[in-house]
Parts: sequence; C-alpha cells; structure tokens
Amino acid sequence: MSDIEAVYEDLEADVSLEEFREAVEAKVEQMGGLADEETAAMLVAHEIGESEVGGIADIEPGMEEAKFVAKVLSIGEMRTFDRDGDDDDGRVVNVEVADETGSVRAAFWDEHAEAAIEELEDGQVLRIKGRPKEGFSGVEVSVDEVEPDPDTEIEVTVSDTHTVEDLSLGLSNVNLVGLVLDTDTVRTFDRDDGSEGRVSNVTLGDSTGRIRVTLWDEQADLADDLAAGTTVEVVDGYVKDRDGNLELHVGNRGTIEEVDEAVEYVPESTPIEETEIGQTVDLAGVVRSADPKRTFDRDDGSEGQVRNVRVQDATDDIRVALWGEKADLEIGPGDEVALGDVEIQDGWQDDREASAGWQSTITVLDSDAGSSQTSDGDATAEASTGLSAFADDSEDEADGETTTDDSSTTPAADSEREADTDEPTDGEQVEFTGVVVQAGDPVVLDDGETTMSVATDVDVGLGEEVTARGIVRDGRLEANDVF
Repeated sequence: MSDIEAVYEDLEADVSLEEFREAVEAKVEQMGGLADEETAAMLVAHEIGESEVGGIADIEPGMEEAKFVAKVLSIGEMRTFDRDGDDDDGRVVNVEVADETGSVRAAFWDEHAEAAIEELEDGQVLRIKGRPKEGFSGVEVSVDEVEPDPDTEIEVTVSDTHTVEDLSLGLSNVNLVGLVLDTDTVRTFDRDDGSEGRVSNVTLGDSTGRIRVTLWDEQADLADDLAAGTTVEVVDGYVKDRDGNLELHVGNRGTIEEVDEAVEYVPESTPIEETEIGQTVDLAGVVRSADPKRTFDRDDGSEGQVRNVRVQDATDDIRVALWGEKADLEIGPGDEVALGDVEIQDGWQDDREASAGWQSTITVLDSDAGSSQTSDGDATAEASTGLSAFADDSEDEADGETTTDDSSTTPAADSEREADTDEPTDGEQVEFTGVVVQAGDPVVLDDGETTMSVATDVDVGLGEEVTARGIVRDGRLEANDVF
C-alpha cells in the first residue's frame, strides 16, 4: 500500500481515491518539492476534513470552504450586474438546495450560472464545494465547484408552507402562516457603513408553537399595518439563531401579509408552582387582580412604566410585572391570559415573580368564544387554555367583590369572601391587600374596587402592593402586620 493509499484509508470523507491522488499531486507541485507525497497527502486530508460537513445544517458563514451533497429544490432566474473595472457583465443564478438537515441558497456565478440554467433540473443531486457567507436571506454558499451525483439519493420533503415546529437553523425560502400574537414598534440603528437600518418584530403562533419574526429595513414598516389577532403569511423568510432561540427573519426579498385563513394557537405553559428563579417560561392562567400603571424615571433620564397583575392557574398564583408598552395592555380580573417568554425573578414581597419585558408575549384569551385577543384587543382564530373554570371565579369577583393578592388565595377562599359583602365593623379582625395610593399618615390602599385607610409606622412607597392585617376602628385599619 502506498503512502497516499494509507492516508486515504484513514480519511473520513466522501472523496474517491482518484480524486484524492489528483489533489495530492497538485499539492506536491504547489509546494515546489518541499513536501513528499506522504506529507502532501496528510495536508490534503486535513483540508478535506476541515471543509467536509455532515449536512447543510452544519454550514456556517465563518467557514473558509464547505463540501456537501444536496438536492436541487428550485432554480432562480439569471441576473446580470456590472463589475467594477470590467466591461463584461457578471452573471449569477441562485439555486435552492437541501438535504435531510436543512436547505441553503447556493449562488452559481458566471460559467456556473449559465450551466445552471441550461443543465440543472429540480430534484437533481449535486456535489458542491463553495464558500459560505452571510447573505440577504441567511447563510448562502458561493459555489466554486459543482458536479452531478446521480448515485446518491437524498430524501427531502418539500413543503410549500412550514409550521413553527418545522423550522430549523439555516432554513431559507420559508413560507409560514401564523396568528399575530404581538407586534413591536419600528426601531432604527446605525450600520457600520454609516447608513440607517430599520427593524421591527412580530410574534406569530400556530398549532405547533410560537416564533418571533424579525422584519428588516423596508419590511420593518409592515409591522405597523398588522393588527394583533389577525392571520398572516410570511413569504421567503430565513431562520437564524438569537441567544439560542430560532427566529424567522424577513429581508428585502421576503414579505409578510394578511391572509384569510383560520389558525389555531394553543399555548403550552409551565405550571406556576413549578417555576424557579432564573427560568424563562411560558405561563397561562386567569388574572386575579390588576394594579394601576406606574411611571418612573430611568437612570438615563427617560420615563419608563410598569404595571403589576396577579395570575393564577390550577397550581398557584404569581405576580407578573408588565413593562413598557405591555403596561398599556387592557387586562383585568377574570381575563384568561397566555404569557410567553417571561423571566422568573426574586420577588419584592413574594418568593418569586414573573417579568414580562420586550421579548415577552402577552395574549388575552376569550375562553367563552374560544378565541384569543392580544394587546390590540382584536378577536382572533380559535385558541384555548382550558382555564374557563378559573375565569368564572375571577369574573364573579369582578362583579363587586374585593380581590386579595395573598399568595394563599384559592377558589374556595374566594367563594367564602364573596359570601360576605358587608363592610368591616369596628373591632373586626381583617386583612386587606391593595396598592399604596397615599403614603404617610394614614396610608391609603386601593384594591381596584375599594380603598382602606391604614394606620401603620411601616414605610411604604407609592405604587407598592402591600397587605395590612389588624383591627378596624372608626373605619380605619389599625395594622399589626404590614407585608
């Protein structure tokens, strides 16, 4: 066995021995006799090993070269362009190829572009070597070498429309129909070249899950035209990773538009009692109480806003802080809600609370009609969390009963309170939970329906939610405990 054959035996790559010999001879010639055949063979084997990928999903923009086998899904039109300092026009054809792990856009240039138009067919399997880069629609491969591979079979399921669970990193040419759960305002940023970019986000859900859609530049303004609760279709999107989560991006070749189609979105949630500090989870439950919105000054001088609500499911309840625009969401006791991507934090009064920031999704669900609402308040296609029993309890409270925020609250305890509608009498031991609307002497608490004057030496701040426990005398609660 020759030195070349010995190295080839250890090579784990889809390359024929003849191709390997040719590459070794070229390497020996390239190095001008500074390397023998064995050394050249080892160098070639290393280069092949570095560029050979297990599948399209392994291709990344930072790679110098990638070799892979894929099936042709579609062949685009040839486009021409002017090259700097060259009288001849450049030519390019984009070809969508895929294997079992994903799909990628392959750019065929000049002679390869002409061959693609004349010789390629949908369904044909190709052996491709090229340079990965970040393109307009995610990762693209600029093709250097390509040849047909009729002996290899690749099973690829081609779908005109994807679902959320179908999406995988690197997938492009994605069409997806989903329900608009949330929209963001358009934001601007400065690019490295000094130009201004624009970006906005839309969160979509379908029967298989939920995903954030990022709209760039000209497409960013489309978010302003989308009403939460409507059904839309993303056309020609591409999948990217952001902090370990998949996102669907729409550039200048794609779009998002409203369609007349029913989409079911059924949120999956973590039971509240199972949440732990530091987790980012999805929750679903019924709003037991809702505080007024509060504003505050940030360190940079800008004004922020927050609103606290308490949400209960079959296992427990939790305070949820709604930040920024989410504080304007019109929700109250009895509303059934789905909370997406909320962060569980160490609470001020409770052992833990949930924080709903810009990355979170808040969906109000209409349990009676089986439809969902979002911050825009528009009815949507069918969605249900099966929480209507809790919703009924909360609606009874909203019909004139005081709602407490004590973490031990249960539907049974609420029923006992509902049976007693009389005002507290002098000498009665009571417990009252509300938001501080007046600090000082006395402290005044408001639970959204009634107010209570509280005599206490405990320092409290405006907007804080506290519970006071003590004896009522002359219409004032003389508190023994404030927490």
